[in-house]
Amino acid sequence: MSASLTRITSLACRLATILAASAAFVAAAATDAMARTAPEGGEASLKLPDLTQVQFLGVDGHKLLLFGIVFCIFGLIFGLTIYMRLKNLPVHRSMREISELIYETCKTYLITQGKFILLLEVFIAAVIVLYFGVLLKYDTARVIIILAFSVVGIAGSYGVAWFGIRVNTFANSRTAFAGLRGKPFPIYHIPLEAGMSIGMMLISVELLIMLFILLFMPGDYAGQCFIGFAIGESLGAAALRIAGGIFTKIADIGSDLMKIVFKIKEDDARNPGVIADCTGDNAGDSVGPSADGFETYGVTGVALITFILLGVKSPTVQVQLLVWIFVMRIVMLIASALAYFINDIVAKARFANADEMNFESPLTSLVWLTSFVSIAFTFAVSSIIIPILGGDSSQWWKLASIISCGTLAGAVIPELVKSFTSTESRHVKEVVESAREGGASLDILSGFVAGNFSAYYLGLTMVLLMSIGYLISNLGLGDLMIAAPVFAFGLVAFGFLGMGPVTIAVDSYGPVTDNAQSIYELSLIEQVPGIEKELKKDYNIDVNFTRAKDLLEANDGAGNTFKATAKPVLIGTAVVGATTMIFSIIMALTDGLTANVQKLSLLHAPFVLGLITGGAMIYWFTGASTQAVTTGAYRAVEFIKANIKLEGVEKASVEDSKKVVEICTQYAQKGMLNIFIAVFFATLAFAFVEPFFFIGYLISIAISGLYQAIFMANAGGAWDNAKKIVEVELKQKGTPLHDATIVGDTVGDPFKDTSSVALNPIIKFSTLFGLLAVELAVQLTAETGGGLTHILAAAFYAVSLFFVYRSFYGMRIRAGQPEAHPARAAAD
Repeated sequence: MSASLTRITSLACRLATILAASAAFVAAAATDAMARTAPEGGEASLKLPDLTQVQFLGVDGHKLLLFGIVFCIFGLIFGLTIYMRLKNLPVHRSMREISELIYETCKTYLITQGKFILLLEVFIAAVIVLYFGVLLKYDTARVIIILAFSVVGIAGSYGVAWFGIRVNTFANSRTAFAGLRGKPFPIYHIPLEAGMSIGMMLISVELLIMLFILLFMPGDYAGQCFIGFAIGESLGAAALRIAGGIFTKIADIGSDLMKIVFKIKEDDARNPGVIADCTGDNAGDSVGPSADGFETYGVTGVALITFILLGVKSPTVQVQLLVWIFVMRIVMLIASALAYFINDIVAKARFANADEMNFESPLTSLVWLTSFVSIAFTFAVSSIIIPILGGDSSQWWKLASIISCGTLAGAVIPELVKSFTSTESRHVKEVVESAREGGASLDILSGFVAGNFSAYYLGLTMVLLMSIGYLISNLGLGDLMIAAPVFAFGLVAFGFLGMGPVTIAVDSYGPVTDNAQSIYELSLIEQVPGIEKELKKDYNIDVNFTRAKDLLEANDGAGNTFKATAKPVLIGTAVVGATTMIFSIIMALTDGLTANVQKLSLLHAPFVLGLITGGAMIYWFTGASTQAVTTGAYRAVEFIKANIKLEGVEKASVEDSKKVVEICTQYAQKGMLNIFIAVFFATLAFAFVEPFFFIGYLISIAISGLYQAIFMANAGGAWDNAKKIVEVELKQKGTPLHDATIVGDTVGDPFKDTSSVALNPIIKFSTLFGLLAVELAVQLTAETGGGLTHILAAAFYAVSLFFVYRSFYGMRIRAGQPEAHPARAAAD
């Protein structure tokens, strides 16, 4: 792993040198140029209004939002309290040892990824210094502050990801142990508690940082700090989501295929791929969503702040909207906690002593209850905070209605996703029936059908809710701002995240239940001498091992379903939120929609070409991320088949397990490096080609990415739970039907947990970083003419194209152990 990291570090440093040289060349040209002729636009000119100038409930806006910090601290305490409670839950030593081994491998992975992300920050820092320091001639202190907040954004994504792993690796062993009691409620409650701990911590930290910028940074610094923070968290989320998605699916496929090859059981302790699979469950399904959720919440907020400062002319209305937005965030944090406590009381009353329960039932009720409570709070608080907005006493309920469209989507979309991915879904049962008669091929085709249908229904649902927001925005909101429908779309995205803690909680439920099932098998608790007496004496448990395994497997199916439900919510937020951020770029390029508006048209050829180019990038990204999984899984399978020992041993060696983790990490980082560098330089290149070409490109990656992601996520979810039906309901493990559904599941693995979910941060990173890139290009063109800009565009695209090429030809499978072929190993 260290050798691989050294090679990657060396390559990254060489690329950083190339970028620095380009920056120096541009800087020299800019220094010799005449004074700027283009006006500063976009985030470079953003200045926050004075929040103290407007009164709310008898206090000024600044003092009102100071109370929000208190609620954020309560959210942190909530998260930490559950963390400590989980840590102190009873657990057998054999299970605790496995969960701590999983945590240690996760920790090693995260440390390696942290170093890797800091290398990637070099590229972002170079552009920030060039744009703000050289071209806009900001003083050194201001540039350092912007750079510092980009690092804060990275640290935020990275920190909540680490917290999520630590919580989940406490919860996984405690859930496995709770299964020994033979009651379903505890093994539902522990994963949900863990998820709420992560969700409350994540949203509270995000909101705390943004309040700090809003309340304590000077007004003329705050805009740039928000942008720097958003770019940093977007970079962190993209790296953790993509690399985590590649890692987890390499391990998952490598582990799953052994069930077919050697006819061994699920999570067989002798399989050295199982520990890597458990690590991957956290690296991909815990780290990724935690960092992604943190970034999504922040970027959506930054998009709205940017719009308010650019699109709203009245300083008073700006302050009212800014304060209202942040009050809504605080209120929705409270609403999520309240809904959780109410749902918990009801669930305990219904299921605490039950011998059977539908694990999806209380999770579904939690989502709907949170949506209704959030909507009620939205209307009540809006009527108090902004009873009159811009002289209009009706705008409060209109804005509350638009947000509620998104909040309702946070409940409706999961319901639609369940209809394509749940073990109760007709589509999933169709996959099983297809596999029964037609084997793996019909299994895969049926999954494709489910994914395609889901994209249709979910896409139109988003269109419907956004259309409602658009219609309401036409009822006078346009008198307060430019392009009111765009603001409405941003509010819909904001509403998606209104129930953020609960969305993250049900998403985090899945990795805990998945790990719990694995820990049960890996602990070999059934083989511990005198275990029945020990459990009765120490924990008063009359154990039924068969019952425990059945409950843990059934709960894993619910985890699969709710992991699937959160993905379209985050993806939809990325696309709807990107619309608002793209508008801020349009505002800068059109001087507030007063010039060059005709270039946002199908009659402007560069705009149309940009629309076509975006789709090409989405499909390349899908292939590149899947290729990294394919090659890594090939190497993992190759190693496991050569080293697995099934005779005379109870479990795989720790050394072999760590080797599989090393293989997963190596290919995750190689894949991530190719993808990030290609996306980074493509964004620069297309921004430098022509600004309106770039606008078309951003619109295209958002729309193409939305449907590609929904299709892949839900097809993968259908294949996953089809296998679960065969294992849990039909009890046909080890049969040809089971083998067919395993094949479908391994196809779906990179669909649902690598390519689809990583499109979310890729879309947002491209849009956010593009905000800087396009203004850099416009500024440079104004100072030096178009020739230099186009030369740099060609150079940047050449670098991007090299890594696009390398993402396949440098990652393709070569037969034989790499150690036996030094030349091939060097080429890899």
